[in-house]
Amino acid sequence: MNYTYILKCRDGSLYTGWTNDIEKRVIAHNGGRGAKYTKSRRPVELVYYEEFGTKEEAMRREYAIKHMSRQKKEILIQNFLVEKNEN
Repeated sequence: MNYTYILKCRDGSLYTGWTNDIEKRVIAHNGGRGAKYTKSRRPVELVYYEEFGTKEEAMRREYAIKHMSRQKKEILIQNFLVEKNEN
């Protein structure tokens, strides 16, 4: 499985990425090995993710999310958290 994800950084900023192992990737980000951007903004919290069958789909979604406004990203996150709490 491949994932597109959003992390909320300590400073409140949002980071979007993709991976094929979401748990390992979040651990890497919090260990300072995930991305240059998140290294100085730790700890990070996983606040959103989507699953995809292929790497290409996950990468396309990452690109689309990175081009969204902050407001649209916040709506994605809110809807995701509501859905997670309902299940």
